[in-house]
Amino acid sequence: MPLPKFCGVVHEIPNNQVIQMAVFEQYPRITPFLWFDTNAEEAVEFYLAVFKNSRILGTFRREIDDPSGPKGTMLTISFELDGLHFTALNGGPFHKFNEAVSFAIRCDNQEQIDYYWSKLTEGGSEIQCGWLKDKFGLCWQVVPARLADLIKHPKAILAMMQMKKLDIAELERAAQ
Repeated sequence: MPLPKFCGVVHEIPNNQVIQMAVFEQYPRITPFLWFDTNAEEAVEFYLAVFKNSRILGTFRREIDDPSGPKGTMLTISFELDGLHFTALNGGPFHKFNEAVSFAIRCDNQEQIDYYWSKLTEGGSEIQCGWLKDKFGLCWQVVPARLADLIKHPKAILAMMQMKKLDIAELERAAQ
């Protein structure tokens, strides 16, 4: 059975299931849509490896040549990271990520902060105050779940401003 076609692309989903256009009705009303040059597949594989409880929801391949890629290449990948739906687009070199948009990762302990910081800065860069840019240029905030309580204390804010990766114990000491 041929795969369904939507907007000039072929839709594939895992396990050779056929899906109707109504699938979009099942998605959240608002879904982050991430524009990559030609490496959306690589980025999605990377994010799936970093975040547990994650999966690919579906893919679209181009059925025609277009300005951002040739027929047959991946156009979009819908995926889920720990319950949040995303769509990655191979849109060509027309737009880049910047620091104006970031995704916050709530961490329950220092071990989680260390894990996400290590994985996401690999090939990327540290910024400041728990912010980083991954190797694809996407910005993340790796923060303790208690951050709002901790930074109610002026000394904790000052301590945080001196950090790149956040240190919960140091923030707690500064908050006393």
